[in-house]
Amino acid sequence: MSPGGGIRVETGKESGVAVVTLDRAAKHNAITLEMADRLAAVWREFRHDDTVRAVVVTGAGSAAFCTGIDRSVEVPQPSSPYTIDDPLISIGPKANDLWKPVVAAVEGMACGGAFYLLGEVEFLVAGEGATFFDPHTTYGMVSAFETIHMAQRMPFGEVARMALMGTAERISARRAYETGLVSELTETGGALDAARRAAAVIAAYPTEAVQGTVRALWSAQGSARAQALAHAPHLVTLGNLPADRQAELFTRRSGGHRLR
Repeated sequence: MSPGGGIRVETGKESGVAVVTLDRAAKHNAITLEMADRLAAVWREFRHDDTVRAVVVTGAGSAAFCTGIDRSVEVPQPSSPYTIDDPLISIGPKANDLWKPVVAAVEGMACGGAFYLLGEVEFLVAGEGATFFDPHTTYGMVSAFETIHMAQRMPFGEVARMALMGTAERISARRAYETGLVSELTETGGALDAARRAAAVIAAYPTEAVQGTVRALWSAQGSARAQALAHAPHLVTLGNLPADRQAELFTRRSGGHRLR
């Protein structure tokens, strides 16, 4: 599969495992509009590629898995208070009707819009140096889609604290493992290899049984998740500060954080 749009794709026809890499290490793998479109296209292409039976998604470099949408991206919004255009809504595999299992390999920071992706994988593998946080409230934005995704994976109190504390603290990989967000903890730099190994095991099993199991797992929380996500655009429209105030807060409050 050809690379493009800041997304690098490697397919292993023998192993049945494809690796999708967010490939903007210099920008902490922040997602551009082109990357968002490319990710959606990649997931849809995998639906029709029988040589791909499991997928690993990761970020280039060691500093970050992904830090959400690139802050330089401008997304014009409709004037109606009942709609919002969000380029990250369709970057995940489930949003594109892909039911082949996806494993995330996380090194460095994973924050904000990264949760659109992490919220739609089957499980996470993380290096010891990984950290998770949600900066939205710090900069006057509602954490709606991100929080809803993480509420399916973390205890309520943990996701509430992460969403409300903003940039004031980051969740360590060890804490994420203890609370169930991360399923396997590796030494720093080891997440991708561990995720590949897990994906290869799954890819070796009959794909119909695997995909049926994936669908069964997601159906267990599907209704509640769909209802919650339906409210998200309205909460964002109501609660977000104007863009100039967000920028002001970003300039004023960028700084230190506490790790737990």
